[in-house]
Amino acid sequence: MEESTKLVDESTEALWYVVHTYSGYENKVANDLQTMVENRHLQDLICDIKVPVEMVPEIDKNGKQKMVEHKLFPGYVLVKMVMNDDTWYVVRNTRGVTGFVGPDGQPVALTPSEVEMMLNPQSVGTACDLAIGESVKIVSGSYANFKGTVVEIDQMLGKVLVNVQMFANRTGEVWFNMEDVRKDEDEE
Repeated sequence: MEESTKLVDESTEALWYVVHTYSGYENKVANDLQTMVENRHLQDLICDIKVPVEMVPEIDKNGKQKMVEHKLFPGYVLVKMVMNDDTWYVVRNTRGVTGFVGPDGQPVALTPSEVEMMLNPQSVGTACDLAIGESVKIVSGSYANFKGTVVEIDQMLGKVLVNVQMFANRTGEVWFNMEDVRKDEDEE
């Protein structure tokens, strides 16, 4: 007799996996998966389900700043699970799931450092007291003493994209390390 083919390499340890979803379905997938886990009594095998978010300041239509929740990884849900054919099937067949992240859709567990980065990005990134739209001065490197405006901030990489005011009223966007950029004191 032929042995049945296994869909995944089985494990006895619960590890974190990344599940790809339709965009905008992250919370629905997480809730539906949690319901299935409870209904099928799989809490020992599918231990945790996360949709990583961060609070970001936004200006509302009245010009007031409010904190809004943004998904850190749109289109993805993190699942801590013991990988076997049954748990793979439950996750893979949850409405809104398009597959696991890995080569050819085969699940690959995250490393401990990847888990830390995805679940606690603030612990990995560099602290930043700058804001998008803020006037800054470059303090070192070939652009030292140039001024500009913050366009984008990448906390994870510790970088700031600045629209630098160059010569003859020309501007250009340049990435800088956060430590190379300071708030422009002349603007305050």
